[in-house]
Amino acid sequence: MSQSNVKVAVQKFGNFLSSMVMPNISAFIAWGLITALFIPTGFVPNESLAKMVSPMVTYLLPILIGYTGGKLVHEQRGAVVGAIATMGVIAGADIPMFLGAMVIGPLGGWVIKKFDQMIEGKVRAGFEMLVNNFSAGILGAILAILAFLGVGPVIDAFTGWLVAGVDWLVGTGLLPLTSILIEPAKVLFLNNAINHGVLSPIGVEQVKETGQSVLFLLEANPGPGIGVLLAYMFFGKGTAKKSAPGAGIIHFFGGIHEIYFPYILMRPMLFVAVILGGMSGVFTLVLLGGGLFAPSSPGSIIAITAVTPHHASAYIANFAGVLVAAAVSFIASSFILKTGKQGEEDIEEAAKKMQEMKGKKSSVSNVFAGEQGALPDNVTKIIFACDAGMGSSAMGASLLRKKVKEAGMDISVTNTAISSLPADAQIVITQEELTPRAKNKVPNAYHVSVDNFLSSPEYDKLISELKFPANSELQEIVDDAEEHGTDNEGQETAHDDDLLRPENVFLNQQFANKEEAIRFAGRVLADAGYVNESYIDAMVERDNMTSTYMGNDVAIPHGTEAAKKDVIKSGFTVLQVPDGVDFDGQKARLIFGIAGKDGTHLEILSGIAVTCSDMDNIEKMAQAKTAQEIIDIIGKK
Repeated sequence: MSQSNVKVAVQKFGNFLSSMVMPNISAFIAWGLITALFIPTGFVPNESLAKMVSPMVTYLLPILIGYTGGKLVHEQRGAVVGAIATMGVIAGADIPMFLGAMVIGPLGGWVIKKFDQMIEGKVRAGFEMLVNNFSAGILGAILAILAFLGVGPVIDAFTGWLVAGVDWLVGTGLLPLTSILIEPAKVLFLNNAINHGVLSPIGVEQVKETGQSVLFLLEANPGPGIGVLLAYMFFGKGTAKKSAPGAGIIHFFGGIHEIYFPYILMRPMLFVAVILGGMSGVFTLVLLGGGLFAPSSPGSIIAITAVTPHHASAYIANFAGVLVAAAVSFIASSFILKTGKQGEEDIEEAAKKMQEMKGKKSSVSNVFAGEQGALPDNVTKIIFACDAGMGSSAMGASLLRKKVKEAGMDISVTNTAISSLPADAQIVITQEELTPRAKNKVPNAYHVSVDNFLSSPEYDKLISELKFPANSELQEIVDDAEEHGTDNEGQETAHDDDLLRPENVFLNQQFANKEEAIRFAGRVLADAGYVNESYIDAMVERDNMTSTYMGNDVAIPHGTEAAKKDVIKSGFTVLQVPDGVDFDGQKARLIFGIAGKDGTHLEILSGIAVTCSDMDNIEKMAQAKTAQEIIDIIGKK
């Protein structure tokens, strides 16, 4: 296997492990909250309520991880068998079996999946439920026994070696060197496997002896990440600089570390900055005696504060560890950014690279996936979905939520895991690789694919579709005109009176088909001196390439790119067709034949699009009795 293939395999493995933990972060938070409140050294010590702490970390959390791992492999049946098997590793070990659950849960899902495939089509009618229930129960019991006898003790012994290794690192003062592995592992999405699979169980054992453990802060420290983002705020460029403040808030206070990964991938040298920041933070924590009495999940400053032992020296040590890590990371990142060449839009490419590292295809095109019907009526909710429903999708939901608010629409935007998509979902947004899974889960929803959640033109396209459901193409014309402008230096600016003359407005027309209508409009342009004769054929050719029907009963035929040379000056004609003419299954009652020279076509298109985005204007023009009425409505744009 080549080095690149090994890298991809490791990245996919890390993403799978992360997907087992992320959906259950709320359970870790609940456990941490109960621990912080009710243990003898908690905020409000309560001996009775504190009895929940041990069962939660011993049974609840590992079973949830095993259940989720099995579900990722084989839906509900895999989840049940995975949970049963996880009980075996729990009973067969003396420490919290997070790592064991990450192993046996997916294995349980895989075993029942293979069994189901083996018997598919071979079970007699009426016996399906009996076979399903007994097969899951029997296989789950067998796996639980094997896990009790083999997997639990093996992982227990393995964890013992790790504990000895950590003790040796602490004793020799080399614990900061763990950052050399931990910080890059985050970007490989192995952070949850390291934090909850290795460090947390060891940390729990240390807490029993000393009341706190520095291991809970090795991966959860937000200092290295916020240092990178602060450097981008001050010394970054383009989109990266503008987006860094928002990313910093989400990372530092929300604990979603995934959000700063693209900023590192833009400049791989920043791996050095986060490693140095991590090492400095760990050194400070060890020097000052920092540590937590429960895992900080997620890794935010708020969660860290909640599970810090309640005495001044602990708060000082932990906050110092975060601040030192942030400062060293910031200084190193600033040096790297200031001394290296930065691109303006590298953040988008880095986000694509991050998705590739998660095992997803990188697509240059952002397109609506598959055959897609019309948007649902009365849209009230948009759902972002990803593997776990907490990382990438949370970022995308935040971005689109802002756009929806700016557009003045009363639509909620939420995020969730694909496996948790509700049956009544209206609009679902996923990365392109995940769209088939989302479609299988909720086939009746309107699905949108994007290549990354951080930045996608599909957001603006969707807003346009929702705001102008029948004429999104018209809105795209407006956006295009606004983006490129119409008064660029060196361009010809046509006089309003010359663009649309009363003699070029034709009322009460009838046409047998769209080609006849297009040729009529082209003939008007040619006779008026706007174009050469050859432009007429180019208008028909352009419509054959892509329909010029724009929605709202409006068609805007125009020439091909190659026919620009046949445009003498800018202008357009309006054909009123009360009974309509068929444009590829759509009825056009207003036809605007246009010719634009030196970019003026954008000005014409923008004026028509703005006017025709309002159906009241369409009705008025379709019923107008004089050419001047139509000209006044358009405003001679």
